[in-house]
Amino acid sequence: MTDSNLQSDTQPGAAIDYERFLDCVHCGLCTSKCPTYLETGNENDSPRGRIYLMRAVTDGRVDLTSHVARHLELCLDCRSCETACPSGVQYGRLIEPFRVDMQRRGIKSDQLSVPRWFQRYVLYGIFPYANRLRLSLLPARVMQLLKIDRAAESIGLTGLLPTPLRRMQRLLPPLEKALPQLPEILPAKGPQRARVAMFTGCVADAMFRQVHWATARVLQANGCEVLIPRTQGCCGAIHYHSGAAGPTLDFARQNADALLSSEVDAIIVNVAGCGSMLKDYGHIADELGANDDRFARFASKVKDVTEFLMELGPVAPTTPVPLKATYHDACHLCHAQKITEQPRRLLSMIPGLELLPLDESDICCGAAGSYNLTEPEMADRLGKRKANNIRTTGAEAVISANAGCTLQIQALLRETGHPLPVLHPVELLDRAYG
Repeated sequence: MTDSNLQSDTQPGAAIDYERFLDCVHCGLCTSKCPTYLETGNENDSPRGRIYLMRAVTDGRVDLTSHVARHLELCLDCRSCETACPSGVQYGRLIEPFRVDMQRRGIKSDQLSVPRWFQRYVLYGIFPYANRLRLSLLPARVMQLLKIDRAAESIGLTGLLPTPLRRMQRLLPPLEKALPQLPEILPAKGPQRARVAMFTGCVADAMFRQVHWATARVLQANGCEVLIPRTQGCCGAIHYHSGAAGPTLDFARQNADALLSSEVDAIIVNVAGCGSMLKDYGHIADELGANDDRFARFASKVKDVTEFLMELGPVAPTTPVPLKATYHDACHLCHAQKITEQPRRLLSMIPGLELLPLDESDICCGAAGSYNLTEPEMADRLGKRKANNIRTTGAEAVISANAGCTLQIQALLRETGHPLPVLHPVELLDRAYG
């Protein structure tokens, strides 16, 4: 497939392997797991309905209007339909290239809430670059330290911000003390069992570096030498999921150059959304016409940290962590990567930790990358649904393996008057290793 397959002079949807549409037998089992359908009850907002729409557009039976585009924009791309589907429909391989096609044609609905300046200068210009994001957070750190943010909110000053910036301010957690950058090489503790490279990404490195440190220490405790290449970058998901093909491939090439340069057993990721994106580099390269076998080789080495530890055989932790917690299944871990048992099995090894069941654990919290900024109304509905389910567990903490989920769940729990810490599984393992 070449870039010409996606140009505006071809039929919409020409980038998609048409046989993938035919995999759907229209049974409707996906609808009960689709977050947007659960909220709207509109068939066009279900996976089955969206597949009907995309196929009809590709066949030329329906025009790709802004009304049709709206139903496709509202999709979270959480992939829960793939878990529910008995026919193995690869929904992500349908919606994602179709959105790239929409972007290249300049087709979108008139309801998309993000202005061009925000997408260009914030989503594309700041978020994918950890250093830029770190610098942009400095004023927020100062305001939190001096409690200016609370005063501004109490007198309504934050209400004067443009909507997307107000959303960002609302999602911002208490920023922890900035930790130093991880060294390029961390030695294994005890006999070396593996050599791994660690993916640090953009938002995760700028806002959750404590999770990176915990991940590195847990890997070391399990006999891994850990490499952190300096030239790696964003996984490209922000651009890809909004249909920007060129920058997506640029980031993929950057990461392939950085993380394949050393002979490692695995490339370790601790953010579910990034892991899903990195594992899809081979598919994405084919869809976008990039003829480079490095992407498939790269994807074959990517492992979520919990997946890798269970394959390696984890060292049993011995330090008690007395805590009642509930585990939220990040969509791109459980649906896209099919990883559900590994985190739970690792957590069950921690002395003193009690895991409480969470209703609708695998239903999206509304974060979905930048979805909670671009689709605030639906994101809030799903976030409140998740927060209500968490409250009923009686948990003292929430466990989440994705940075976006952590931000979303923290914010909605605060707003509903039930603030709880939201921790990554490796943070608890790190405590349990003493």
